[in-house]
This record gives sequence, structure tokens and C-alpha cells, in this order.
Amino acid sequence: QVQLVESGGGLVQAGGSLRLSCAASGRTLSTNAMGWFRQAPGKEREFVARISWSAGSTSLADSVKGRFTISRDNAKNTVYLQMNSLKPEDTAVYYCGLVPWGSRSYDYWGQGTQVTVSS
Repeated sequence: QVQLVESGGGLVQAGGSLRLSCAASGRTLSTNAMGWFRQAPGKEREFVARISWSAGSTSLADSVKGRFTISRDNAKNTVYLQMNSLKPEDTAVYYCGLVPWGSRSYDYWGQGTQVTVSS
């Protein structure tokens, strides 16, 4: 089993920055990739960013390219989401997920952290 704990959310003004962290514990040696998703009120959960655990290759949603960066610290089993130039439409609950080796899906999820961007 794997446990994921997000932190770093909060209230920020438009144009500001936040850095989210997601710490993984448990059977983390079998990690294939980790990613961030978000869900705004009344909307479906949407993909934000993904990073492969071994090579560190990344992918980002078009809506956040140029503003958000995903990175990882393998030694700390932690993935980060640096969010710059935040917009009110970035307001959502942000979740991190983990794809185990041998899986193509995010089998583990954190509890989520609220990000609110005021205009």
C-alpha cells in the first residue's frame, strides 16, 4: 500500500505563487509516475501535470504550461507542483496521484489540498 499526503495549499491573490508538495510513504519503490489533478466546484477532476519517477520526464496540461512546474525528489519520495502567475480559474482542490509499476492508472490518491486564488 501507498499513502499520499498533500500540503501547501492556501489562499493567494491572482498573480501570486504557491508550491504544493505530495509525500509518498509505504511501497514507494514501485512507483512508475506521479501526477497532479484538480477539481473545481461543479466540475470534473482534470489532469494538471505528471512526472515519471525514473527519468523525470514531465507533461503539463495546456492550461498551466508556462506557469506551473512539476518536479520530484526521489530521496524524499516527494513530488512538487510549483504554481506561478496564478489565476482565479486555478481555484480547485488539488490531488496528487501515484501510478505503480505495472499499472497504467493512478491507483493511489491523496486527500487533496485546497487552492483558492482571489481576483
